Amino acid sequence: MNRVGLVRTEGSYRDLAPPFAPGVAFPELAGLASTGGAFEAAAPNHVYAAVREALRMLELDAEHFGSEAWNPLGAFVRSGATIALKPNFIRHWNPCETEGRTEEGSIESVITHGSVLRAVADYAMLAAGPDGEVIVAEAPQQDCDFERIREIVGLDALVAHAEACGRRLSVIDLRREAVIFDDGIIVERKELPGDPRGYRAVDLGSRSFFEGSGLDPNRFRGADYDPGPTAEHHRDGRNEYLLSETVLSSDLIVNLPKLKTHKKTGVTLALKNLVGINGDKNWLPHHSLGAVNDGGDEFPQARMIDKLRSRATEIARPLLARGKGTGFFRAVRRVENATRGDAFIRAGNWYGNRTTWRMCCDLNRCLYYSDRAGLDLDMPRPVRTVLTLIDGIVAGEGDGPLAPSDVPLGAIVAGTDPIAVDLVAVRLMGFDHELIPKLREPMRDTGARITRVREPEEVEVAVSGVVSPDEAGGAAPPPESRAESPAIALQRLEEIQCSGVFEAHPGWRGHIEQRDETSR
Repeated sequence: MNRVGLVRTEGSYRDLAPPFAPGVAFPELAGLASTGGAFEAAAPNHVYAAVREALRMLELDAEHFGSEAWNPLGAFVRSGATIALKPNFIRHWNPCETEGRTEEGSIESVITHGSVLRAVADYAMLAAGPDGEVIVAEAPQQDCDFERIREIVGLDALVAHAEACGRRLSVIDLRREAVIFDDGIIVERKELPGDPRGYRAVDLGSRSFFEGSGLDPNRFRGADYDPGPTAEHHRDGRNEYLLSETVLSSDLIVNLPKLKTHKKTGVTLALKNLVGINGDKNWLPHHSLGAVNDGGDEFPQARMIDKLRSRATEIARPLLARGKGTGFFRAVRRVENATRGDAFIRAGNWYGNRTTWRMCCDLNRCLYYSDRAGLDLDMPRPVRTVLTLIDGIVAGEGDGPLAPSDVPLGAIVAGTDPIAVDLVAVRLMGFDHELIPKLREPMRDTGARITRVREPEEVEVAVSGVVSPDEAGGAAPPPESRAESPAIALQRLEEIQCSGVFEAHPGWRGHIEQRDETSR
């Protein structure tokens, strides 16, 4: 069976502030606290307790739970290891906030919260030891202001906390370029240092999920105006991705996605979060030019207005790539938004997108079968472990991943199989995994597998609830009772119920929901 830990708690980050101390002296943290780290807090930290409980639900180092010796991530690595933490820092704002609709959505439903990152970082530092290293590595969207992310998440406070503990924690923006958009048009570009360890081109060749898809690489469109690189790296037998060497050379990766909807793949979660390990997102096919009946997946059917828009976009691409006509095209976008709104299907933002899910699954295949020695797709099982903890404390519905509405879900979902973890998350959302290609297809795949799950029945869910840190066993039990940890309740995937179906992205609405559920 494939174990997933599901912990329910308060659906907010209220009263939590950097560096997000646990608020209770958990016994295993004694080694870090003795060196001066920040472990006191004015208020209990239910998020820290929920992350801790999720690790217990996975029975990591179970024999030592409740004692100073408990080291859950030590089940994967030895002291001296390098551990990469991959959060979701896609963008530094939610348009709901800038439009004054803060009662609908906030940055809390867009990015991984600092309280989740702090808890995981502590356990990573325990496992890595004083001679190891913990690295927060992420390539957010092109227009993300990473300095604002540092402030919002409290990254500098976490780095200072690690230093006080005598541990090494660093933060890397993996992007090589940042841009500024105005009315949806790039008006400025800035070169960035990127990954200090560099990047590696990983070629899946015929083992790519694009193999046999029937999609034309010449129609692929990526994250920038020039489609040349997108097609170039996915033709003539090549399916290449430019990935972070820091991530690929790490001994353990902890994937920390946000639980929210997504315009191109239905949901974000574990699989999609790996888009952020790239050095050049224009190597990533996001959609295919044209309507479905023309061989693309840009929009559903060849309506004249959509065909004209697509054609105009193609005319604009080479001009905008040279920085020409930005003022004119910004004016066009303003007129379009005023007349059509923002909910119409464009750029593959709908349930018929056949491109992005393949790219996501390819990235997972690259990560699971690549290490310091390179790519080996003939291994009987993945060459590395990736631990996933999904931040669903405040989740996101509707116009995800960039402008979701907040859902106070109060959930942490954890596991070592990305599909198993995502299956539990979509159950919480009230969605049907069979209607989500990036989950359905890897379960059927027989190649270099990125999941052990072939049927939902193969997933078991260890369920727990944490309201306050004290309920997570903060005090060490007497030595004679340490082996008797609180009982773990197991449920089948089908027993996991949502409290109300999430509102899907407009392009997915009515095409992703479980049929036996009713909308909130």
